[in-house]
Amino acid sequence: MFVPMSKRELKLYLHELDKEQLQEQIMDLYARFKDVKEFYDFAFNPKENKLMEECKLKISKEYFPVSKRKAKMRRSVAQKLIKHFIRLGVESTLVADIMFYHIEIAQTYSSENFIKQEAFYKAMLKSFAEALQYVDEHGIRRDFNSRIHQIADTASEQNWMNSQGFERVLGA
Repeated sequence: MFVPMSKRELKLYLHELDKEQLQEQIMDLYARFKDVKEFYDFAFNPKENKLMEECKLKISKEYFPVSKRKAKMRRSVAQKLIKHFIRLGVESTLVADIMFYHIEIAQTYSSENFIKQEAFYKAMLKSFAEALQYVDEHGIRRDFNSRIHQIADTASEQNWMNSQGFERVLGA
């Protein structure tokens, strides 16, 4: 049975290594594991603007596909990207921007297309609540106040079945 190493054990192990051995281990991790490579690539050359553009494009393709295929409207695509940004250590206002962008693009889609799946509305409300919690935890809500209220207003204007939920979450 596999027993994971504790942080303390790892610290002791790393302390025993000389500088060259430590460098070799980090290079090996960089070569073997995609997550480690992405972390170091981002840490030393963030290119956050390019990353944001790519992310927004992926999210918008979920609702407005380039090909003639049907929109998939998957919340999971945005959630996966947001989680990845948080893990990389992307600046909190950029993460929040993506969180709200996802809801806004979904609202743009729903303004042009009737959506009958209740799951869509539940997912958007959950995303909204998570975004509010995130901006509150990072003390940046003031930076997003107009977008927050616009999202809640749009949910009401479009007669979303759970528009009262947006107001409730906003007031909480």
